[in-house]
Amino acid sequence: MGQDRAISNACVSVVLTILEYMFDYKRVSSQPTPSRIHELQQRVQRMQGSAISRSLESVPGLSGVIQLRTGEAYAVDSPSLAMALAAGPSQAGEWIGIVGAPDLGLEAAAGFGIDLERTVVVPRPGELWLSVTAGLLDVAAMVIVKPPVPASAQQAERLKARLRMKDAALVCWGEWPRSDATLTVTESSWHGLERGHGRLTARSVVVSVRQGGAARRIQLWLPGLDQQIAELDHVVVPLAMAQAG
Repeated sequence: MGQDRAISNACVSVVLTILEYMFDYKRVSSQPTPSRIHELQQRVQRMQGSAISRSLESVPGLSGVIQLRTGEAYAVDSPSLAMALAAGPSQAGEWIGIVGAPDLGLEAAAGFGIDLERTVVVPRPGELWLSVTAGLLDVAAMVIVKPPVPASAQQAERLKARLRMKDAALVCWGEWPRSDATLTVTESSWHGLERGHGRLTARSVVVSVRQGGAARRIQLWLPGLDQQIAELDHVVVPLAMAQAG
């Protein structure tokens, strides 16, 4: 009962914060645009729990890697993967929440394509991280969370039910019980430095994607020379074959 009250209080706090932000920066006009009206309608539907599960947008470089859906939870082992997954929904106009990740730089997030004007950040929620995350799901289509301690199966199941009800997705920076997919960087190489000098210009990685069945290994630019996320030569290697070779 106490946790439900905390979640309710967090929901109210998040909504008030966003409304204050909109008024402070004069984003509410006397004649709202159709897109603004549609956005507010979606937000009300999410708070009422009346939205349905749907696919979320992905940046072009990740469209063949994983299909994100609301109602699902994903686990990643790096902030780069978390921001890459959030970039698609953000660029499509969705609100993004970031909880418990004070080291995740907003400049880096913007570099991945996340719209900071539609991003709510709670860097240090402390022991209330679960309640704050649940509260953000009322207004954000995707929430990135870095729990201070490993989440329990009960906490994960409780939040999973809320994801389905609120038509939102969760990306956990760390382990997450019974996640719908897990993405792990198994190899990483930076490009641009030569003989101890130069400038880092691109990063190539190998990502292991486990979703339901066997894991796959996918080579990605994260990001490439053009600062875009893309598959590296569009090569997808089954994990078992890569290990055998």
